[in-house]
Amino acid sequence: MKIKSVSGITCYVKNLNKTVKFYESLGFETKKKDANHAALYSNWFWIDFLSIAKNERDEFTKGADLGIKGAGVFLYLSVDNVDEFHKHVLAKGLKPKTKPQDQPWGNREFILPDPDGYNLVIFKRK
Repeated sequence: MKIKSVSGITCYVKNLNKTVKFYESLGFETKKKDANHAALYSNWFWIDFLSIAKNERDEFTKGADLGIKGAGVFLYLSVDNVDEFHKHVLAKGLKPKTKPQDQPWGNREFILPDPDGYNLVIFKRK
């Protein structure tokens, strides 16, 4: 038996509205939202965002309030033009950690933290 696909992830956030606005500015589509949960999609891939303060599942929230979210984990988002997307991000007032750079592994990419510190890598394979 093998894994069919990777479909989505769940992230705990401090300010759900701020997070939704951030991801919508990147082009994600909100398909479900209530006071404590939002599901945003890019094509078939989804990210569930849950409010840390409102969640009642201790086994899921243990450590969710740590200061550095996703330390060592990077979510790669593919775009057609990294440099143009970087300009779009800057025009939205967002603050990337890096500028677009060619990498030895064949990508052109930059790193963009979300409002909770989760790392997004905006990339295009050369």
